[in-house]
Amino acid sequence: MKHYLNYIDGQWVDAEQYLTVINPATAMAYATIASATIKDADNAMQAASLCVQGGELSQVRPAIRTTWMLNAAQAIRDIADEGALVLCRENGKSIIDAKDEFLEAARYFEYYGGMADKLEGTSIPLGKNYIDFTQYVPMGVSVQIVPWNFPVSICARSLAPALASGNAVVIKSPEISPVGMVYLIKALQKAGFPKGAVNLLCGKGSTVGSHLVSHKEVDQIVFTGSVPTGQRILKDAAARATPSVMELGGKSAAIVLNDADIHKVINSVRAGIFFNAGQVCSAMSRLLIHQSRYQEIKNAVVAMAQSLVIGSGEHQVDLTPVVSKEQQTSVLAMIEQAKQEGANILTGGFAPDLPGYFVAPTVIEATADMSIAQQEVFGPVLVMMPFEDEQHAVDIANGTEFGLVAGVFGEGLNPTLQIAQQLRGGQVFINEWFAGGIETPFGGVGLSGFGREKGQEAIYSYVQTRNIAVRL
Repeated sequence: MKHYLNYIDGQWVDAEQYLTVINPATAMAYATIASATIKDADNAMQAASLCVQGGELSQVRPAIRTTWMLNAAQAIRDIADEGALVLCRENGKSIIDAKDEFLEAARYFEYYGGMADKLEGTSIPLGKNYIDFTQYVPMGVSVQIVPWNFPVSICARSLAPALASGNAVVIKSPEISPVGMVYLIKALQKAGFPKGAVNLLCGKGSTVGSHLVSHKEVDQIVFTGSVPTGQRILKDAAARATPSVMELGGKSAAIVLNDADIHKVINSVRAGIFFNAGQVCSAMSRLLIHQSRYQEIKNAVVAMAQSLVIGSGEHQVDLTPVVSKEQQTSVLAMIEQAKQEGANILTGGFAPDLPGYFVAPTVIEATADMSIAQQEVFGPVLVMMPFEDEQHAVDIANGTEFGLVAGVFGEGLNPTLQIAQQLRGGQVFINEWFAGGIETPFGGVGLSGFGREKGQEAIYSYVQTRNIAVRL
């Protein structure tokens, strides 16, 4: 087993205690990583703060940051194959998807590198004897807590705009799946960023994570993860009035109209709920089907789910394991609760007889008030139900505390757009789940959080507007 370190102030740092990383496809130990301490967290925050105070990142000509960002993108691409194998083994995802994460991370650095020298303020007319203008200034020290489901790409989507706009960053990686992020930071070492601009810690969220978000040096918090953890972080943020970006859970619904193309629906269901074993905040976890098409599409969805090949992501499979034994137990418990509430398990609902932490692709008929239709499962579990008319569908889709994404399938332009504008969520897909990209703003409402990642809009979460008014 390889042993990995934390990265503080431009140096790789070991620790006295280690965390063990498990391969979820085999349930066997894969690697160890240094377990960061409170002292490590303080050192990382001090390094980031000194970087901010020194201006090595924020006060250089923005075009220089653009060069560093583009260097980072190329370095990430160069390490993508090696990093993908590590990410596949620690996280359970397919080797193809793991490499895509690194390539997506590189794309984030390219995209926001192109914006580094375009954060332009405005001139405000106040009359003859005044000059008034605005500037965008970096927040300062950005603490970013990264989840385990897409650690490399989610880290890059917040790290890239933060660096492009001149912030120093302290990252807390997930203890379940931290090693791919080590490779990401190794690539960034070659880019030219100053010491202290990027720091990486792997430690327990209850100690190191909690210490970081309540630290006196923190100027911004960026969190992606569960609702309960996000709520705890927001309490700490409120105490210091720390600006935050929160991307929390989802229970997203797709509405299938009576004229929908069944092939588009089935392809999107396959990607929407079974990709990455359903461990996606924006997964298509509910499928609402017009009653005239319900039986037809239900049969097709069940047949597709039953055809999926289950196994390790190192091989050609359709469904990989969930990330941990704890996650497997949680998913199976929610399925069992659904049974007790009267839901109908159409297929799946069990752990296959395989080494590792697998859950069979599961399709469940349920009513809108059942817990399985209200709570985030974070596993390969799809809930299906019919609806009578469009308003009924919208009411069901909007009938949870979440509001991350939603979707509509239908061939009529007017009906799909009219429904899309009624759906509660930060992003709505029409006729293809995950139709957006790096260029499209992403974030939620309600218990799904606030603030936006991705797209041009995201970079403005990492700056504050300063107004300068001059009396001539």
